[in-house]
Amino acid sequence: MSPAPSIGVLATGSCLPERILTNDEVAEAAGVDPDWIVQRTGVLRRHIAAPEQAASDLAAEAVRKALTAAGLPASALGLLVLATSTPDELGPSTACRVQALVGADNAVAFDVAAACSGWLFAARVARDWLRSGTGERYAAVVGVEVYSRFVDPADRATAVLFADGAAATILGPVPPGTGFAPIRLGSDGTGAGDVLIPAGGSRLPASPQTLAEGRHKVHMDGRVVRDFILRIFPKVLGDALNRNGLRLADVDLLVSHQPNPLLLRRAAADAGLPEDRVVIVGHEVGNIGAASLPYALAGADSDGRLRTGSRVLVTAFGAGLTWGSTILTWTRARPRATLPAPRTESACTGTPRTEAPHPDTPHPEGAPL
Repeated sequence: MSPAPSIGVLATGSCLPERILTNDEVAEAAGVDPDWIVQRTGVLRRHIAAPEQAASDLAAEAVRKALTAAGLPASALGLLVLATSTPDELGPSTACRVQALVGADNAVAFDVAAACSGWLFAARVARDWLRSGTGERYAAVVGVEVYSRFVDPADRATAVLFADGAAATILGPVPPGTGFAPIRLGSDGTGAGDVLIPAGGSRLPASPQTLAEGRHKVHMDGRVVRDFILRIFPKVLGDALNRNGLRLADVDLLVSHQPNPLLLRRAAADAGLPEDRVVIVGHEVGNIGAASLPYALAGADSDGRLRTGSRVLVTAFGAGLTWGSTILTWTRARPRATLPAPRTESACTGTPRTEAPHPDTPHPEGAPL
């Protein structure tokens, strides 16, 4: 029997809604100063879906872009795994909606619910599936959120951070010794109440009372979440390094879930990782949940920060509580000279890249997962 193939990321794609919500707009509703948002989070803006846009619409466009970048038709996909906390509806899976929208008729499609860790959980499923010998060769793994439908504009803990967007990756066979190392995941259900949308499920069905109480919105204990992130980050980082016999100096780039720019910068600095090896995109988009990690990966790809052989430390952490990490050895690179302008060409690509701010406040109060 031949050995299982190595599986890696062949292409990326992202989709951000056209509308940009500024700090001035958010601050007025949340009862804070715009400078407070920057000083406490580092977020400069966030994207908000149009009324007619659902999670599946953003995800489908991200998958289309990733397929185009990979040079593959949708019919080549044998698997489509979608990670989200904000699905189109409770059922069926949003992945099935996306499958229909992109025409991936041959793909098995289903959702994974692991909050902001969702893309990495979905990538674990796809990697193992493609290595199982069942015949599928390519998979789309997409993270998407439309948090704006589930955020109370008056809640400063969540309104200043959560936003909308999608990012997709195409996974497939890569040369031996490259691609994903084993992906290690973890969960702690005792923290399930730290970040959640309380109403709308079978435990607390939607009712006039839950609507009046705002229980269909995101509820978060920011300080508890911050402490969890600062505690789990060195654990997942060290776990990935130790399992692969690596040192921090062997890592070319950290691509992580983006709770907010300040918190990610602090966690990386505490771990001893130089900032020039950390991908930070939260200032552009806020916290887009399951889409934030693949969006950061897509940004590093399009900006030319990833070269063939680049060793990428991938980390995730989210509500549940959930977490995970892996090492991804990059196998796809494009010369800088041929890169398109980053995410500026349409209503579903994003905004011009800007540098993340360095506010004076070193310790943000909290950050959602």
